[in-house]
Parts: sequence; C-alpha cells; structure tokens
Amino acid sequence: MNRRVAIGAAAGTAAALLVFLGWALFAPYRAFGTETFVEVPRGVGSAGIAAALKRAGVIRYSWAFLLERVLRPSAKLQAGEYRFAEAASAGEVFGRIARGDIYYFEFTVPEGSNMFDIARSLEEKGVMTSAEFLEAAFDPAPIQDLAPQAQSLEGFLFPSTYRLSHGTSAAQLAKMMTDQFRKEWARLSVAESGAQKIATLASLIEKETGVAEERPLVASVFTNRLAKGMRLECDPTTIYAALLDNRYRGKIHRSDLASANPYNTYQNAGLPPGPIANPGAAAIRAALAPAQTKFLYFVAKPSGGSHQFSETLAEHQKAVQAYRHAAQHKTF
Repeated sequence: MNRRVAIGAAAGTAAALLVFLGWALFAPYRAFGTETFVEVPRGVGSAGIAAALKRAGVIRYSWAFLLERVLRPSAKLQAGEYRFAEAASAGEVFGRIARGDIYYFEFTVPEGSNMFDIARSLEEKGVMTSAEFLEAAFDPAPIQDLAPQAQSLEGFLFPSTYRLSHGTSAAQLAKMMTDQFRKEWARLSVAESGAQKIATLASLIEKETGVAEERPLVASVFTNRLAKGMRLECDPTTIYAALLDNRYRGKIHRSDLASANPYNTYQNAGLPPGPIANPGAAAIRAALAPAQTKFLYFVAKPSGGSHQFSETLAEHQKAVQAYRHAAQHKTF
C-alpha cells in the first residue's frame, strides 16, 4: 500500500511539474505598461537575452526562455531591437527573436534638407538630440575619399527614407546616409574626384527649384555665370551662411547679403566652399548635365511655382518688376 501511495505521489508530482512547465512556457505574460523595447546586442548569449527580457517584464522566468533554447537548439537568435506590446508566452517571445522580428521605424529626409533641418527633425521625433546629430554631421571623415576638402557631411547625407531603431546612433545614421550617397553616385558612373563640386552645385539647384524640368535650366544659369566670372548671387547660400554663423532670423536681411562668410555668393565669386543642402538624384544629374542655354538670370514667376529665365539683365529686370507688381497686388 505504501508503495502504491509513493508511486501515486510521484506521478502526481510529475503531472504537476508538467502542468507547471506547460504554464511557464505557454501562458501569456506581460509585466510592462503599454509597450517596451528590448535590445539584443550582437554576440550576447541566450542567458543574457533571457535576463534582459526578464528585466523588461516580457517573460516571467529566465529559465523558461532557456528551456526553449534547449528545445530548439538549431534556432538562431538574431540581434536587434524588439518591441513588445502584448502579453506573450516564453515560446512566442523566443520565436520572434529566432525569426528576427526586429523593430524599425522610418525616418524620411526630404530632398534639399540641410543638416540643421535633419538634426531638428530627429530631435522633434525623439530619435536623438539635435546636438548629437550635428556633432556627427560636422565630422567629414566618412567622405574624405570622395571630398578631401569637405568640412562636414553636408551634401552627402542622401535624402531618402531610413529604417532606424531606438539604438541607432548619430554616427550610424550618418554612415547610412553617406553610404546611400555612394550608391547613388556609383549609379551615375562618375569619377569620385568631382564629388564635392557636383554636390555643391546640385545643392544650389535643389534649393532654388522644386520643378523637375527646371533643374537643368537652373544648372545652366549657374554654370554660365561661373564661366563668365559672375557672382552666383544665390539666396539660399546667403541663408546657409547665416545658419553657420548662428544668426539666421527667418528671412534674408541686408546684413546677410553683406556678410563676408565664404558661403555668401553675393560677396564671394565662384561656388561656395561646399554644399548648402543635401540634393537628390535629379539635382545631381542636372549638375552633371546642365541644359545648353545662354540664360544668366532667373526669378520666380508671378503665378508662383516656376521661374522666368532671362539672357540679359534688361529682360531679368522686367521679370523682377512683374514679380514685384504681382506680389504687391496679391489678394488673400
């Protein structure tokens, strides 16, 4: 009788243990709020992952995750950031990390954004501080082979949509963007030695017009003026000079036009020392192949959106007067 009792007790204990193990492995669990994020670094072992998940309240027991590892020895746990918003079992959590269900969010850089615009947007979206990104952007080391004279990464932070995680650093993001520039540059099959000059000219084109068919025309104006030794007198360069001097106040003032900053093309001949924004592929193509024209001037049309191009100063002054007249009589 005692033997039967002992066997029964052992069987009961084993059954209870199996029930407990099943509950530990398969019962959903959540000890965090609305959501939580867990970073799985490269090279960390299963024990380290389990400990991080336990601390974050994603799993109830570390050993339950490690038991999943024993049950699935061929699974490859993938590094990255993981987002958890729902209660899940240890098995489900293990499965997500084995599948590489990594969390990313998208960050879009519009064409024509300068590094100050990008930094501000990153801070507004809570990705990183403006200062962190600008520190990385002012380091030209990643593009020294493309642009030996570059003073920053401006012009080489290619406008695109990037997939980031909360762990993405400013240096990592800057590298993503400059790597994308390299890919676009390689598609154009252009010698690397001209990258800085072309990126600089393309940045001026990008800032002056958003009309696709006008880009080669704007490029022709700038190249024609450069060939004649005329100052470019490009307003966006004046704004950029003021940004670098930390004195831009939302519009161009006479003091900005008179600034001796080398980026101010009202006071300095030739191209500015470097790009003033980050151009897209279309602007780069326009800089590489300007339209063949005799245009030396352009001004916005009264209707807005596009520009009036002129070969002579007299034609240009007439176009400027038309623009000013329309602006004075504009109704809202």
